[in-house]
Amino acid sequence: MTTTMIFQDLTLFKESIKQGIPSELPQAKAYPEDANRAPKRKDILSADEKQLAVRNALRYFPKEWHQELAVEFAQELKDLGRIYMYRFKPSYDLKARSLSDYPAKCTQAAAIMLMVDNNLDPAVAQHPEELITYGGNGAVFQNWAQYLLVMKYLSEMETDQTLHIYSGHPMGLFPSSPDAPRVVVTNGMMIPNYSKPDDWEKFNALGVTQYGQMTAGSFMYIGPQGIVHGTTITLMNAFRKVLQKGETSKGKIFLTAGLGGMSGAQPKAGNIANCITVCAEVNANAATKRHQQGWVDELIDNMDELVARVKEAQKNEEVVSIAYIGNIVDVWEGFYEKEVFIQLGSDQTSLHNPWSGGYYPVDISYEESNRLIREEPEVFKIKVQETLKRHADAVNKHTAKGTYFFDYGNAFLLEASRAGGDVMAENGIDFKYPSYVQDILGPMCFDYGFGPFRWVCASGKPEDLDKTDAIAASVLEKIMQESPEEIKQQMQDNITWIKDAKQNKLVVGSQARILYADAQGRMEIAKAFNDAINSGEIGPIVLGRDHHDVSGTDSPYRETSNIYDGSRFTADMAIHNVIGDSFRGATWVSIHNGGGVGWGEVTNGGFGMLLDGTDDAERKLKSMLLFDVNNGIARRSWARNEEANFAIKREMARTPKLKVTLANRVDDDIINNLSL
Repeated sequence: MTTTMIFQDLTLFKESIKQGIPSELPQAKAYPEDANRAPKRKDILSADEKQLAVRNALRYFPKEWHQELAVEFAQELKDLGRIYMYRFKPSYDLKARSLSDYPAKCTQAAAIMLMVDNNLDPAVAQHPEELITYGGNGAVFQNWAQYLLVMKYLSEMETDQTLHIYSGHPMGLFPSSPDAPRVVVTNGMMIPNYSKPDDWEKFNALGVTQYGQMTAGSFMYIGPQGIVHGTTITLMNAFRKVLQKGETSKGKIFLTAGLGGMSGAQPKAGNIANCITVCAEVNANAATKRHQQGWVDELIDNMDELVARVKEAQKNEEVVSIAYIGNIVDVWEGFYEKEVFIQLGSDQTSLHNPWSGGYYPVDISYEESNRLIREEPEVFKIKVQETLKRHADAVNKHTAKGTYFFDYGNAFLLEASRAGGDVMAENGIDFKYPSYVQDILGPMCFDYGFGPFRWVCASGKPEDLDKTDAIAASVLEKIMQESPEEIKQQMQDNITWIKDAKQNKLVVGSQARILYADAQGRMEIAKAFNDAINSGEIGPIVLGRDHHDVSGTDSPYRETSNIYDGSRFTADMAIHNVIGDSFRGATWVSIHNGGGVGWGEVTNGGFGMLLDGTDDAERKLKSMLLFDVNNGIARRSWARNEEANFAIKREMARTPKLKVTLANRVDDDIINNLSL
């Protein structure tokens, strides 16, 4: 492409963004045949509600278009269960561009545009045509009109304005101040009595709310790299729990399921953790895609062949990842029958969405299952619940032989219990298996303040990412020299991770990176980045994190599952997190209902922050990152978590103005001798 053509393309791109809703009705367009379509949603609206859904959709457009669009939107609703307004999808490529490519009056707005486009990049997004980034339902916006309006507002935004977005809908630009967030995002914030799965189906179909997952609806998804790192840290620490002194993970088996969306990261993480990963996937296309992308080493669709290959890998102490095209229950049962010992077992199918393709029944083909979803949903539900019981029974047989099984936060134990599976502890309240947060990430990471800190190089230059990798490694190595023994293993794990990150080929979409760091690590890395930007060594950086973190999320079966004072079902921490971040310098903040464990099961908040090399950015990063982490440590300390108590006392000694209420421990004898 010539320089003139590039200039013309960029000019058209900028004009398109500034226009928002086009001035002339665009032609209807055919849906691309090779697109990965989102599943058809449940037909849940009454006739009157379907009319209301179309009426709601038409309010984005001038009256003279209504007659034509009403028919089209009604058909979309009938065919897809949602109104996506595909006709209005922009013609330019959706991808993260450099900041200077965006038509913005302030750099902060351009950074947000970049992150929005990255979430919708076909290389990143699961169902990009339907504006869904991951998880089957994690939406950036409900429809393409919302995307067009948000980008237009961002192009007009000045530093004393804030854009408020209600579940994808841009309510508008409001006067604020330079210290206020430029964007405030909410997703799915329902009145509590209207937060069941069918409520999401209904109100999303009406066009009045959406499921933002965690980082999809907050514009902070960076592809599968985030879950690769989290899974790697989880597996490394899980093996430390089960291996004998001197043993390594080579030749040891990690058995799991799910290769679609984020769970496709599991084989890559298994390779980094130096084990044998066997990951079952019922969708042959998804398994093949992961193999072609290099995320999984081998494909096998025959159980006898799988058993033989795994035994060979055990014997040779291989590091290899294998995708089994088939149902995970067959693998658990087959491995038990053939006496294949599994060291680690888990599951990462999308059981937060069990009735719409998140989990598939055994002994029924993938194609037949999809027919049942569409035509006989009640039969499909029964088959899924029968499979969950079988799944649980097979897991129980292996754990009786010494397998360490953990719930990986996908609601497997929750849905298995609802199906009548044998997963409950003797007290009838708790599950017999821990979540990975209870046993691994909670006490080993979150309670000490370690969580998924991430950044994006807004220049889009790979060389900037290389420089930030080196800066982060140098900062962590310096901190580790004076770190207490309690956190040295986490420090070393993340130093090793960041040094190996480039060779592990983790970048998809934007030039982004993630590692686990505590408040000190995050603040010092961010300051070093800001200094490098100021000196011209690198371009601007967007900071963020996964909501799956120390403070960001209240989720009783995942992030806060190791909170034992009875408060794990409360959501004060996540709400305080997003409010506290908002006035301490975040560029944008978000709060969601939903996340990875399901609608109504979690409240999670996140942020984005632009570093531009200024003193103002340094002031904000120090204030906000300190609170963003220690808000959660304080709550965990108050719940009497010993590791968090250690961490918050250490932070108070380092930060004199931080004063946290500490819990006094009670002797068990006093409580046990009470007459209650």
